[in-house]
Amino acid sequence: MNGTAPTGDLGDGTYRNPVLAADWSDPDVVRVGDDYYLTASSFGRAPGLPILHSRDLVNWTLVGHALERLAPEASFASPQHDRGVWAPSLRHHDGRFWIFWGDPDHGIWQINSPSVRQGWSTPHLVKSGRGLIDPCPLWDKETGEAYLVHAWAKSRSGVSNRLTGHRMSADGTELLDGGKTIVDADRVPGWFTVEGPKVYRHDGWFWILAPAGGVATGWQGAFRARGFFGPYEERVVLEQGGTDVNGPHQGGWVRTQRGEDWFLHFQERGAYGRVVHLQPMRWGDDGWPVLGDAGSPVVVHRKPALPRQPLSAPATDDDFPGGRFGRQWQWTANPREGWTTRHSADGLWLNCGRSEETEDLRRIPHLLTQRLPARTCAVEVDLRLESEEPGARAGLTVLGDAYSWIGLRREADGTVLLVHRFAPVSAEREREAAFARPAPNGRARLRVEIGEGARCRFSYDTGDGFTDSGQVFAATPWRWVGALIGLFAAAPPGTGPAGTAVFTRFRIIPNGITPNGITPNSVSPNGIAPNDIPPREESRR
Repeated sequence: MNGTAPTGDLGDGTYRNPVLAADWSDPDVVRVGDDYYLTASSFGRAPGLPILHSRDLVNWTLVGHALERLAPEASFASPQHDRGVWAPSLRHHDGRFWIFWGDPDHGIWQINSPSVRQGWSTPHLVKSGRGLIDPCPLWDKETGEAYLVHAWAKSRSGVSNRLTGHRMSADGTELLDGGKTIVDADRVPGWFTVEGPKVYRHDGWFWILAPAGGVATGWQGAFRARGFFGPYEERVVLEQGGTDVNGPHQGGWVRTQRGEDWFLHFQERGAYGRVVHLQPMRWGDDGWPVLGDAGSPVVVHRKPALPRQPLSAPATDDDFPGGRFGRQWQWTANPREGWTTRHSADGLWLNCGRSEETEDLRRIPHLLTQRLPARTCAVEVDLRLESEEPGARAGLTVLGDAYSWIGLRREADGTVLLVHRFAPVSAEREREAAFARPAPNGRARLRVEIGEGARCRFSYDTGDGFTDSGQVFAATPWRWVGALIGLFAAAPPGTGPAGTAVFTRFRIIPNGITPNGITPNSVSPNGIAPNDIPPREESRR
């Protein structure tokens, strides 16, 4: 399993944002010794709660996932693309790593482990209820008390723009009171959609770093009080200003072993999801944090004063050695036995799962995905359809609220056709592109060229070189999740095994646009095309 996404490290002691150019939504970060760990929202995909590792806050690798299966199990047996794991908090306390997250339909969950890479506990429901999101714990070393703060999803609870604080048991398993509103942003002129709180202790103050203003156009706020339950005063500490970085907010503060302060946050990029930026941070003479360049995001900046590290980024490519897939892949629901076939050769053997939802990829659970890169690139994979089942199909997809896929389909007469299909937003069924051609020996190399603005052109090679297929497809996100790249194999309802599809040599090629590819949109200096930025939202949830 090799090949990585581009890194933000420029190799000369500086970096360029974003440092993670894909949908690592709602990041939180912690330092343990010389190591930095980051987790992010994973919504309805499994495994969830990705764990990334770095030693310089710029070069990151994906080292695993903390949540093998989503809970409750039955709720995630089918795709729930915008639900599940929202805005986790990652902490290290009492020799253990802790992750708290909110599921807007079930409540606040917690897991913990002595090792960040393995041994995570079974998910424990700390507080049940709808609309409870974005929790963050604090074990206060000064008082010995434990606390938890969380936000609210208006779509589930009718409540938003406020933060609720609780006393918490020292073992993180329960809340000790009914909760108190500690920040009511309805009382702060001009503030709306306050959410995503991260709570800290610094310089005798309780600090809550919380975003406001909506994911696409908002800002980063800071709140401070002498006591956990307030009263809090507020300040905007990071906003777009005159830059091209829209809505810079929601993330975590970390202090290096050399005493520098840094802040990791996201930027909403439409179909690309929420990419991660790194901002310098310092404490001003008045005691308030100053983020970026006097409160505006930096695009290029010197790296943290830490030992130089090899260039690295989360893996993307995969040769599927021994039939196994890499850590970068996630299913669109809790996986079940029989979705893959184990073997010793290279290549991923996906079984053609029988489903009544074969005609809509958004609804099938046995679809393997990874994040859409927020860079121009080309995606390629080789496919062989081994199924003899009429109607069986397999392919490569760009999946969102609308989607398009290219691949192979077995016909009733036994032939295999190369087909290209798409489904627009909210459509109940796919529509087929204007072509279907024979695929000799049931094989093809499939390709998607991804240009600026996440515009995708599909093509195929059945032995005569690549041929374009259909019109350019504009990738779309779900409501809170960026578009995904996916591999699938499916068959109509029936009984008995339906055969397999074999995928080999998956590659993401940076700047892999061919001469007959996509003409880019005009873009701003940080690579954001005009149609990357969605309209203003009054309420995130």
